[in-house]
Amino acid sequence: MTATSSAENTPASPDTLAAIDMGSNSFHMVVARLVHGEIRTMEKMGEKVQLGDGLDSKNCLTEEAQERGLECLRRFAQRLNGTPPESVQIVGTNALRVARNANQFMARAEEVLGYPVEVIAGREEARLIYLGVSHTLSDDVGRRLVIDIGGGSTELIIGQRFEPQELESLHMGCVSFRNRYFPDGRITRKQMDNAITHAEQELLSIRKRFRSVGWQSAVGASGSIKAISIVLATLKITDGTITFSAMEELRRRLVDMGSVEKLGDLGLRPDRQNIFPAGFAILMGAFRSLSIQDMTFADGALREGLLYGIAGRIQHEDVRERSISALQERYHVDQSQGAAVEATAVAAWEQMARTWSLDTVHDEEVLRWACQLHEIGLTISHSQYHKHGAYLLRYSDMAGFTQQAQLELAVLVRGHRRKFATSIFDGIDSSDRERLRHLCILVRLAVLIQHSRNLEPPPAFTLQPREKGLLLTFPDGWFNDRPLTLADLRNEQDYLAKQNFVLELAGG
Repeated sequence: MTATSSAENTPASPDTLAAIDMGSNSFHMVVARLVHGEIRTMEKMGEKVQLGDGLDSKNCLTEEAQERGLECLRRFAQRLNGTPPESVQIVGTNALRVARNANQFMARAEEVLGYPVEVIAGREEARLIYLGVSHTLSDDVGRRLVIDIGGGSTELIIGQRFEPQELESLHMGCVSFRNRYFPDGRITRKQMDNAITHAEQELLSIRKRFRSVGWQSAVGASGSIKAISIVLATLKITDGTITFSAMEELRRRLVDMGSVEKLGDLGLRPDRQNIFPAGFAILMGAFRSLSIQDMTFADGALREGLLYGIAGRIQHEDVRERSISALQERYHVDQSQGAAVEATAVAAWEQMARTWSLDTVHDEEVLRWACQLHEIGLTISHSQYHKHGAYLLRYSDMAGFTQQAQLELAVLVRGHRRKFATSIFDGIDSSDRERLRHLCILVRLAVLIQHSRNLEPPPAFTLQPREKGLLLTFPDGWFNDRPLTLADLRNEQDYLAKQNFVLELAGG
């Protein structure tokens, strides 16, 4: 493990931020402080875990690979001591996107760390990488291309200043390419040419789009590209700048060396040597496919992007809110009705949050967003629109959201009307099912109370817990002008009863 300073087992200060990136090759942690709106790095740690190398023939993480990851996280956990949950984000990337038993490892990781662990989609990883890189560069004019080669995937982004314009994540990385093209540590011309050709084939799907958008500068991030920059400087081919001609020269020299064992002479650490030719082949494929002439290296990467994401939320500049608004506009959602349902659901949540253990910021956020988007599926069809909406939320690219957060949103939208079946919660970890079941009930009640679409403020109803359900009490006379709402709620009693939940009605 490497670190810029020693880890102390002392509680973190209130302005401490921390991010952990559980990559396919390495796990990284960065700890920082938020000082007058700026992020100041205090400590960086990193270990080669090679989680992606622990995927068996059935795409399951082996016990040995899981234990490597958990041992690393146990060391990271000490440094997280006392950091507020809202100031920590821990994410997994390609290896956990692919692993069929990812949930098992994530549950064990959460037990070790004491904080939630989530998986991010490839394009969200690309967005965060760009965010991390762009904050470490000068605020120059013009578009930049950013490339990050990881253990299991490669992210490519075109953006300007802090805003990405094109995002892509390709399923190729230095661990997977190493296993396929350089498994015995030999570097032959044929192996290298095959690996480069494979990378060019993967890039075909984005080549035309990226080249048509164009860029004024190219920047590389993370370990593989940093290692290439170091080797070019060590060999005095360049000063560390990565040029096309320098890449051609390095390709020839790697083939002449013929073995990864000789890469130590170039200043590469032992844990970097066996994946170096694979990372080189991927970058060479990108240079050729996208006609890149030169590239510089930037220190920022995914973990720094996570920190800036956390800071944005603290400073009320939450990219997730922009994603929700964009979906509302794209799918022509009735935002006034969504706001009315949201206000009603929040009024219910405030009464039940503590009793039902729903009193976290995340619980309130996912409840609000589900209400705002509960009718998103209407743009496809009125029939079964709750199912269409769930599909859109589950599989759309939503900047700022982890895969788990999108799944939770999809579950609440799927379950906000009609049958309240157990199958709604398929794919949800058993420890989260009761929490989401209760949140879903709050959304369902809010939708029914606002069914008339009069955009009225929430009535002064009260909720009281019962042994197997809720007592919902309305002001006297409230149902007199709302017979359809009363009928809706009586139907809801039947829906909930099939899940052994008793809804009692009073007053009105």
